[in-house]
Amino acid sequence: MEQIALERLTGLIAFARAGSMGSYTAAARSLAVSPSAISKSVQRLEQRLGVALFTRTTRSLTLTPEGRDLHERALRLLRDAEEIEQIAITARSEPSGTLRIAASLPIGIHLIAPALPAFRRRYPKVMVDLRLNDQRVDIVDEGIDIAVRIGDLADSRLLSRRLTSLRIGAFASPAYLAARGTPLHPDALDGHETVNLRYQSNGQLYRWPFKLGKRVIDIVPPAGIVVDVSEAVVATLVAGGGIGMSASLIAAPYVARGELVPILADYAVEQHDITAVWPESRKANPAVRAFLALLQEIAGDR
Repeated sequence: MEQIALERLTGLIAFARAGSMGSYTAAARSLAVSPSAISKSVQRLEQRLGVALFTRTTRSLTLTPEGRDLHERALRLLRDAEEIEQIAITARSEPSGTLRIAASLPIGIHLIAPALPAFRRRYPKVMVDLRLNDQRVDIVDEGIDIAVRIGDLADSRLLSRRLTSLRIGAFASPAYLAARGTPLHPDALDGHETVNLRYQSNGQLYRWPFKLGKRVIDIVPPAGIVVDVSEAVVATLVAGGGIGMSASLIAAPYVARGELVPILADYAVEQHDITAVWPESRKANPAVRAFLALLQEIAGDR
């Protein structure tokens, strides 16, 4: 009986995660098991319950009406199981175990990843699992311990802490400026080569913000080069592609190496907060607390 009960619990946890993430592969990754283990656990659960929980195709996994009815209950079970684990981890007090962190690509590459070696040296019993995605994930359903986000926070289930603001400014390579001159006012951008960003989410071009006195204006200069990843904007600027906008945290290492020069600095804006968020169930987790302290430390240096 104990073995049957354990299999049933395993099946419910696999079902909860697969239903939230829409695939066995993603669920397996989040639970650190194989996709076949997830599939078999769900199949055994379906056999015991006598209902189909998913409609399966080669490309998608969709909850059946019966599956939708049971999914929220299974999610509550998963959250309770994770809370038990968090309480046990807290009892050990020393940061340890796996710390799952979610962030957008620029924040992950330029703010978080460079700080991870020092964090691991300080807390060698913590294994860091950093997941970068420009699409916002549901950190509760996907088992994320802490996320670092830019902009508005709409999830009341999460605790949050503001780290810093995002400074947005214009940059160009020294070679480009030597050849074409340095504009001293946003109006002087006319006639310059520009590189712009197109949002992957909606296909719209990025509007360049400039602070003029007490107000902020937005312009969209005609661009000879448009890319859809912020890293590619910077790479194009470094190669002499013209003038473009970037967050200072992305451009900083290129400026330090002399590959980019900040321009129109008097008109740069502080735009959007960078905020750490984490589920209520993780608030006492020593690894989360330690990583929050590190984030505040490195954000304060910027």
